[in-house]
Amino acid sequence: MSKIEVDQIIPQSGTNLQIGEAGDSLTFQNSVIPNSALANGQITINGVSVSLGGSATIPTETQPVISSFTPTVIDADVGGTITITGQNFASIPKVELQRANGAFQSATSVTFTSATTISFTTGTAGLTNGQNVRILVTNPDGNAARSSSDLVVSDGPVFVTTSLANGEANVSYSANVDVTADSATTIALNSGSSLPSGISLGSTSNVSGTTYRAVLSGTLPAAGSETTYNFTLKATDAQSQVTTQALSITAEVGINNSGGFC
Repeated sequence: MSKIEVDQIIPQSGTNLQIGEAGDSLTFQNSVIPNSALANGQITINGVSVSLGGSATIPTETQPVISSFTPTVIDADVGGTITITGQNFASIPKVELQRANGAFQSATSVTFTSATTISFTTGTAGLTNGQNVRILVTNPDGNAARSSSDLVVSDGPVFVTTSLANGEANVSYSANVDVTADSATTIALNSGSSLPSGISLGSTSNVSGTTYRAVLSGTLPAAGSETTYNFTLKATDAQSQVTTQALSITAEVGINNSGGFC
Protein backbone atom coordinates (compact mmCIF):
# COMPACT_ATOMS: atom_id res chain seq x y z
CA MET A 1 0.00 0.00 0.00
CA SER A 2 1.39 3.36 -1.05
CA LYS A 3 1.23 6.28 1.34
CA ILE A 4 1.30 9.95 0.47
CA GLU A 5 1.50 12.64 3.14
CA VAL A 6 0.79 16.23 2.10
CA ASP A 7 -0.33 19.39 3.88
CA GLN A 8 -2.48 20.73 1.06
CA ILE A 9 -3.92 19.59 -2.26
CA ILE A 10 -4.78 22.35 -4.73
CA PRO A 11 -6.66 21.84 -8.02
CA GLN A 12 -4.48 22.39 -11.07
CA SER A 13 -7.24 24.48 -12.63
CA GLY A 14 -10.69 25.64 -11.61
CA THR A 15 -12.17 24.92 -8.21
CA ASN A 16 -13.05 21.21 -8.49
CA LEU A 17 -10.76 18.55 -7.03
CA GLN A 18 -11.14 14.87 -7.99
CA ILE A 19 -9.65 12.07 -5.90
CA GLY A 20 -9.69 8.64 -7.54
CA GLU A 21 -11.68 7.35 -10.47
CA ALA A 22 -15.30 6.43 -10.87
CA GLY A 23 -15.98 3.18 -9.00
CA ASP A 24 -13.06 3.58 -6.58
CA SER A 25 -13.65 3.27 -2.83
CA LEU A 26 -12.10 5.94 -0.65
CA THR A 27 -11.45 5.48 3.05
CA PHE A 28 -10.73 8.42 5.36
CA GLN A 29 -9.17 7.63 8.71
CA ASN A 30 -10.69 10.73 10.31
CA SER A 31 -14.31 11.08 9.14
CA VAL A 32 -15.35 13.69 11.72
CA ILE A 33 -15.21 17.35 10.77
CA PRO A 34 -14.66 19.49 13.88
CA ASN A 35 -17.21 22.26 14.58
CA SER A 36 -14.40 24.78 14.54
CA ALA A 37 -13.80 23.98 10.87
CA LEU A 38 -17.36 25.00 9.89
CA ALA A 39 -18.16 28.50 8.67
CA ASN A 40 -21.04 28.71 11.16
CA GLY A 41 -20.73 26.76 14.37
CA GLN A 42 -24.18 27.51 15.83
CA ILE A 43 -27.86 27.67 14.97
CA THR A 44 -30.69 29.83 16.40
CA ILE A 45 -33.99 28.33 17.61
CA ASN A 46 -36.78 30.61 18.88
CA GLY A 47 -34.23 33.35 19.52
CA VAL A 48 -31.79 31.09 21.40
CA SER A 49 -28.33 30.42 19.91
CA VAL A 50 -27.20 26.80 20.18
CA SER A 51 -23.65 25.69 19.40
CA LEU A 52 -23.36 22.59 17.23
CA GLY A 53 -22.94 19.64 19.52
CA GLY A 54 -24.11 21.76 22.44
CA SER A 55 -27.44 22.11 24.25
CA ALA A 56 -29.75 24.89 25.37
CA THR A 57 -33.19 25.40 26.90
CA ILE A 58 -35.58 26.47 24.17
CA PRO A 59 -38.56 28.52 25.41
CA THR A 60 -41.94 27.17 24.33
CA GLU A 61 -44.44 29.50 22.70
CA THR A 62 -47.61 30.16 24.70
CA GLN A 63 -50.79 30.16 22.66
CA PRO A 64 -53.80 32.18 23.85
CA VAL A 65 -57.01 30.21 24.38
CA ILE A 66 -60.59 31.47 23.90
CA SER A 67 -62.92 29.55 26.20
CA SER A 68 -66.10 31.62 25.86
CA PHE A 69 -67.45 35.09 25.15
CA THR A 70 -70.51 37.06 26.12
CA PRO A 71 -72.86 38.18 24.78
CA THR A 72 -72.95 35.66 21.97
CA VAL A 73 -75.21 37.84 19.79
CA ILE A 74 -74.55 41.37 18.52
CA ASP A 75 -76.82 43.81 16.71
CA ALA A 76 -75.43 44.70 13.27
CA ASP A 77 -76.99 48.17 13.51
CA VAL A 78 -75.57 48.94 16.94
CA GLY A 79 -72.37 46.99 17.61
CA GLY A 80 -71.40 46.57 21.24
CA THR A 81 -68.90 45.27 23.78
CA ILE A 82 -67.91 41.61 24.03
CA THR A 83 -66.12 40.04 27.02
CA ILE A 84 -63.82 37.09 26.30
CA THR A 85 -62.67 34.58 28.90
CA GLY A 86 -59.81 32.17 28.30
CA GLN A 87 -56.12 31.73 29.02
CA ASN A 88 -52.71 33.23 28.20
CA PHE A 89 -53.88 36.65 27.02
CA ALA A 90 -51.04 39.19 26.93
CA SER A 91 -51.36 42.96 27.19
CA ILE A 92 -52.61 44.24 24.87
CA PRO A 93 -53.79 41.76 22.23
CA LYS A 94 -55.26 42.56 18.86
CA VAL A 95 -58.88 41.48 18.38
CA GLU A 96 -60.45 41.00 14.97
CA LEU A 97 -63.75 39.72 13.61
CA GLN A 98 -63.37 37.23 10.78
CA ARG A 99 -66.20 36.96 8.28
CA ALA A 100 -67.07 33.85 6.28
CA ASN A 101 -65.28 35.25 3.22
CA GLY A 102 -62.05 35.50 5.22
CA ALA A 103 -62.11 39.29 5.56
CA PHE A 104 -61.09 40.76 8.92
CA GLN A 105 -62.46 43.75 10.81
CA SER A 106 -60.42 45.12 13.73
CA ALA A 107 -62.13 45.91 17.02
CA THR A 108 -62.68 49.59 17.79
CA SER A 109 -60.95 49.18 21.17
CA VAL A 110 -59.53 46.39 23.34
CA THR A 111 -59.31 46.29 27.14
CA PHE A 112 -56.88 43.92 28.87
CA THR A 113 -58.14 42.91 32.32
CA SER A 114 -56.02 39.85 33.04
CA ALA A 115 -54.45 36.82 31.37
CA THR A 116 -57.88 35.20 31.50
CA THR A 117 -60.19 38.12 30.63
CA ILE A 118 -60.25 40.74 27.90
CA SER A 119 -63.03 42.75 26.30
CA PHE A 120 -63.42 44.58 23.04
CA THR A 121 -65.80 47.05 21.48
CA THR A 122 -66.88 46.98 17.88
CA GLY A 123 -68.89 49.43 15.85
CA THR A 124 -71.13 48.54 12.95
CA ALA A 125 -68.35 48.46 10.34
CA GLY A 126 -67.91 44.96 8.97
CA LEU A 127 -71.14 43.71 10.55
CA THR A 128 -73.94 42.52 8.29
CA ASN A 129 -77.22 41.13 9.55
CA GLY A 130 -77.25 37.35 9.22
CA GLN A 131 -73.51 37.03 8.50
CA ASN A 132 -71.97 35.58 11.65
CA VAL A 133 -68.29 36.08 12.49
CA ARG A 134 -65.49 34.37 14.42
CA ILE A 135 -63.30 36.18 16.95
CA LEU A 136 -59.51 36.20 16.46
CA VAL A 137 -57.21 37.21 19.35
CA THR A 138 -53.52 37.83 18.57
CA ASN A 139 -51.01 38.45 21.36
CA PRO A 140 -48.16 40.94 20.82
CA ASP A 141 -45.74 38.02 20.21
CA GLY A 142 -47.83 36.88 17.24
CA ASN A 143 -49.43 33.84 18.84
CA ALA A 144 -53.14 33.76 18.12
CA ALA A 145 -56.38 31.92 18.82
CA ARG A 146 -59.73 31.85 17.02
CA SER A 147 -63.09 31.22 18.64
CA SER A 148 -64.56 27.79 17.97
CA SER A 149 -68.09 29.21 17.75
CA ASP A 150 -69.70 32.12 15.92
CA LEU A 151 -70.54 35.53 17.24
CA VAL A 152 -74.08 35.77 15.90
CA VAL A 153 -74.82 38.98 14.01
CA SER A 154 -78.53 39.75 14.09
CA ASP A 155 -80.64 42.89 14.09
CA GLY A 156 -82.63 43.27 17.29
CA PRO A 157 -86.41 43.72 17.34
CA VAL A 158 -87.75 47.12 16.26
CA PHE A 159 -91.00 48.58 17.56
CA VAL A 160 -93.18 49.77 14.70
CA THR A 161 -95.71 51.04 17.22
CA THR A 162 -94.17 53.99 19.00
CA SER A 163 -97.34 55.74 20.20
CA LEU A 164 -100.90 54.75 21.11
CA ALA A 165 -104.26 56.35 20.46
CA ASN A 166 -106.09 58.03 23.29
CA GLY A 167 -109.03 56.29 24.90
CA GLU A 168 -111.99 57.22 27.05
CA ALA A 169 -112.12 56.65 30.78
CA ASN A 170 -114.35 53.77 31.84
CA VAL A 171 -114.78 52.68 28.21
CA SER A 172 -113.40 49.62 26.40
CA TYR A 173 -110.04 50.14 24.68
CA SER A 174 -108.01 48.16 22.14
CA ALA A 175 -104.73 48.89 20.34
CA ASN A 176 -102.24 46.81 18.36
CA VAL A 177 -98.55 46.85 19.26
CA ASP A 178 -96.41 45.77 16.29
CA VAL A 179 -92.72 44.80 16.18
CA THR A 180 -90.50 43.72 13.28
CA ALA A 181 -87.84 41.09 13.97
CA ASP A 182 -85.68 38.52 12.16
CA SER A 183 -86.70 35.69 14.47
CA ALA A 184 -89.60 34.64 16.69
CA THR A 185 -90.28 37.48 19.10
CA THR A 186 -92.31 37.92 22.25
CA ILE A 187 -93.80 41.26 23.35
CA ALA A 188 -94.25 41.69 27.10
CA LEU A 189 -94.49 44.29 29.85
CA ASN A 190 -91.06 45.46 30.91
CA SER A 191 -89.93 44.72 34.45
CA GLY A 192 -90.99 47.40 36.92
CA SER A 193 -93.67 48.77 34.62
CA SER A 194 -97.46 48.43 34.94
CA LEU A 195 -100.43 48.82 32.65
CA PRO A 196 -103.54 50.87 33.50
CA SER A 197 -105.96 48.99 35.70
CA GLY A 198 -108.35 47.01 33.53
CA ILE A 199 -105.96 46.83 30.54
CA SER A 200 -104.02 43.67 29.66
CA LEU A 201 -101.48 42.69 27.01
CA GLY A 202 -102.37 39.65 24.92
CA SER A 203 -100.03 36.97 23.63
CA THR A 204 -97.74 37.68 20.69
CA SER A 205 -98.54 36.35 17.23
CA ASN A 206 -96.65 36.40 13.93
CA VAL A 207 -99.15 38.29 11.78
CA SER A 208 -97.01 38.31 8.62
CA GLY A 209 -93.38 37.77 7.61
CA THR A 210 -91.21 39.58 10.15
CA THR A 211 -94.10 41.38 11.89
CA TYR A 212 -95.13 40.31 15.38
CA ARG A 213 -98.15 41.71 17.22
CA ALA A 214 -99.64 41.85 20.69
CA VAL A 215 -102.92 43.56 21.52
CA LEU A 216 -103.62 45.88 24.44
CA SER A 217 -107.26 45.57 25.41
CA GLY A 218 -109.71 46.03 28.26
CA THR A 219 -111.54 48.91 29.90
CA LEU A 220 -109.74 52.05 30.95
CA PRO A 221 -110.18 53.10 34.59
CA ALA A 222 -112.87 55.61 35.51
CA ALA A 223 -111.45 59.08 36.06
CA GLY A 224 -112.78 62.48 36.96
CA SER A 225 -110.29 64.21 34.67
CA GLU A 226 -108.06 63.38 31.75
CA THR A 227 -105.37 60.92 32.89
CA THR A 228 -102.24 59.65 31.14
CA TYR A 229 -100.87 56.21 31.95
CA ASN A 230 -97.19 55.59 31.14
CA PHE A 231 -95.60 52.15 30.80
CA THR A 232 -92.84 50.34 28.93
CA LEU A 233 -93.05 47.21 26.78
CA LYS A 234 -90.18 44.97 25.70
CA ALA A 235 -89.64 42.74 22.68
CA THR A 236 -87.35 39.71 23.00
CA ASP A 237 -86.26 37.72 19.95
CA ALA A 238 -84.96 34.17 19.59
CA GLN A 239 -81.36 35.35 20.16
CA SER A 240 -82.42 36.96 23.48
CA GLN A 241 -81.95 40.45 22.08
CA VAL A 242 -84.24 42.87 23.90
CA THR A 243 -85.65 46.19 22.73
CA THR A 244 -87.83 48.39 24.94
CA GLN A 245 -90.41 50.99 24.00
CA ALA A 246 -91.99 53.62 26.27
CA LEU A 247 -95.70 54.07 25.55
CA SER A 248 -98.64 55.88 27.08
CA ILE A 249 -102.42 55.87 26.94
CA THR A 250 -104.34 59.02 27.71
CA ALA A 251 -107.83 58.41 29.08
CA GLU A 252 -110.08 61.31 28.17
CA VAL A 253 -113.21 62.09 30.17
CA GLY A 254 -116.33 61.71 28.05
CA ILE A 255 -119.82 62.88 28.77
CA ASN A 256 -120.56 59.68 30.66
CA ASN A 257 -117.75 60.46 33.11
CA SER A 258 -118.31 64.20 33.52
CA GLY A 259 -120.56 65.96 35.97
CA GLY A 260 -124.28 66.18 35.21
CA PHE A 261 -126.00 69.20 33.64
CA CYS A 262 -128.47 71.29 35.55
